[in-house]
Amino acid sequence: MEHGIKQEMIDKQMKGMEDYGSGNEVDLSHINQHTHQWGERVSGVLTKLKTDEKVIALTFDACGGPYGSEYDEALLTFLIEEEIPATLFVNQRWIHENRDTFKELAQNPLFQIENHGTEHLPLSVNGQSAWGIKGTSSPEEVVEEVLGNQEEIKRLTRRSPTLFRSGTAFYDEEAVKIVKELGLQVVNYSLLGDAGGTYSANAVASALLQASPGDIALLHMNQPNSGTGKGVKTAIPLLKEAGFSFVLLQDFELE
Repeated sequence: MEHGIKQEMIDKQMKGMEDYGSGNEVDLSHINQHTHQWGERVSGVLTKLKTDEKVIALTFDACGGPYGSEYDEALLTFLIEEEIPATLFVNQRWIHENRDTFKELAQNPLFQIENHGTEHLPLSVNGQSAWGIKGTSSPEEVVEEVLGNQEEIKRLTRRSPTLFRSGTAFYDEEAVKIVKELGLQVVNYSLLGDAGGTYSANAVASALLQASPGDIALLHMNQPNSGTGKGVKTAIPLLKEAGFSFVLLQDFELE
C-alpha cells in the first residue's frame, strides 16, 4: 500500500475515534520511539482480575493467517453446552475466514468479543520482533493494527471492543500508551494455558489446574488439532469441583 493511501486510511480511522470510546483524536507527537520495555508484561498491560473470589476468566485467541484460521468447533460447543463463559480475542484475518461463525459467537451472551488486531502483529513503535514476527514499525502502524479490526468488529456486531491483545502478546510501553489513548485496555494473562496451541491435552489441563483466584487464562480456539480442547474439557469439571467459577473479563475490574 502506498504511503499516501495508508496515511489517508489512518487519518480516517482517527477522525472517527469517538466511535471507539475515547472521544478524542489521538496525538502521536509525544510518542517516544526510543523505548525501554519489550515483552508481555510491560507497563500498562493488565494480567489479572482484581478480586479474591474463586473465579477464572478463560480467554481464547483466534489468530488467523495461514496456520491459524481454523475453528475448534468441538471446544466452543462444549463451552456452550456447559454454559462456560469465555472472552474471545479475535483477529481480523480469522473473521474474514469464519465470518458466519464469528457472527454466531458474537450473538451468544456467553461470549465477550474483543480485539486481537488486524494483521496479528506484535505492537511496537519501532519494528521490534517477537517469535519471528516483525511488529508494527511506527506509532501510525500501531493505530492501524488496532483500529482496522476495531472497525471490522463494530461493523459486524454493532459493538466496539473495549479490550485489546496484540498478536504474540508482545508490546513496548509506548505502543501500550497509544492503545490506551484509543480507548482500549491492553489485556494479556496470568496463566499460560496452551502456549499458542502447542501443549498436549495433559499439559493444558495441568496448567489450568494451577489456577488461583482472579487468573486470566490464555488459550486458543483456532487450533482444533491441538491439545487445547481436550485439556479444557478435562480441567473444567475439576476446577468446578475445587470451587472455581468462570467469568467474563467485563465482569471485573482488571489489574
